[in-house]
Amino acid sequence: MAKTSSKKTSPHAAAGDDESARGRLLSAASHLFCKNGINATGIDAIIEEAGTAKTTLYKLFGSKTNLVNAVLESEGKQWREWFIAAMEDGGGDAQAKLTRIFPALKSWFAEERFYGCPFINAVGEHDKDAKQFRNIAMKHKKIVLGHIEKLAGELGSAEPAVLAHQLGLIIDGAIVAAMISRDPGVADTAALTASPLLGQAKAKKKRATEQLEPV
Repeated sequence: MAKTSSKKTSPHAAAGDDESARGRLLSAASHLFCKNGINATGIDAIIEEAGTAKTTLYKLFGSKTNLVNAVLESEGKQWREWFIAAMEDGGGDAQAKLTRIFPALKSWFAEERFYGCPFINAVGEHDKDAKQFRNIAMKHKKIVLGHIEKLAGELGSAEPAVLAHQLGLIIDGAIVAAMISRDPGVADTAALTASPLLGQAKAKKKRATEQLEPV
């Protein structure tokens, strides 16, 4: 049994404890939701993995639904930061940055705890008419596609939004295929599929530049 103390806990210490417990609950819930599914994961399993009390979970999140929303928001933010950094790190032109998408995905697919996209999984296992998780998923997708669209514009695509959606479809398809097959190599196939799209956009920009150059 843990020793008790007669000292009162300061508000700052209590806040720190809550923050620590919140982090552990988010980490545990994220792992279990992705591995086993949201509906299949009960509160008891989450608090056991997080090492917290059930009362702490309800104090911090209020309900399992709120916890799911918090997990998706947290996972989305972390994934976007990683994904965008993976494209941008190393610099180079827009084509170089867009080409880094698929090696980054391959490294993600190879991770032991790769269980697919939490947004695809959440929407997939719930009522397809429900907007609860779809709205969070679309917010996430909009930010990701927005960055790809910006790079597509820099690449010279005449329709950067269209190219961004084309690449988005290839990315989503690769994620689902990797989740099912457990084969990181599907990212290589996705890269081959995307390569002509990137090449066409760059070729159009080159032709447009040549036409503008004085003879």
